[in-house]
Amino acid sequence: MIERLTQRWRRETAEQAAAVAAGTLPADEAYALTAFPPEFVAAVDTALEAYEREITGLEPRTDEAVWAAVERVVVALNEADLECGHPIETITREELSEYIEEVLDEAGIDVEALLERRGADEAAGEWRDW
Repeated sequence: MIERLTQRWRRETAEQAAAVAAGTLPADEAYALTAFPPEFVAAVDTALEAYEREITGLEPRTDEAVWAAVERVVVALNEADLECGHPIETITREELSEYIEEVLDEAGIDVEALLERRGADEAAGEWRDW
């Protein structure tokens, strides 16, 4: 199973907070402390967990059902981004987009074929505000 992004974000935040406290990392270089505020991480974690459950439980796995699940997670991520002051920047945006597709791939869904049938470049693009 792929590691959920929020697990890595929590780990990076904890490591950087410890380094700042130990004096080995200047506070202004601890990017994770500002990029991944706890309320944002919690909201993203909730959205991704629901998405993972939904994708693994889809039966039948029609394009319509898959796209509906993708739309729900992207809309939830839009809300988390808005409510938390827009912490999603370029790298985080790319990671979230990749993760959404990795979940599909891990569930045995041919992402390239799905995107081609939809005429899309990426799964998250159609609904993404971030």
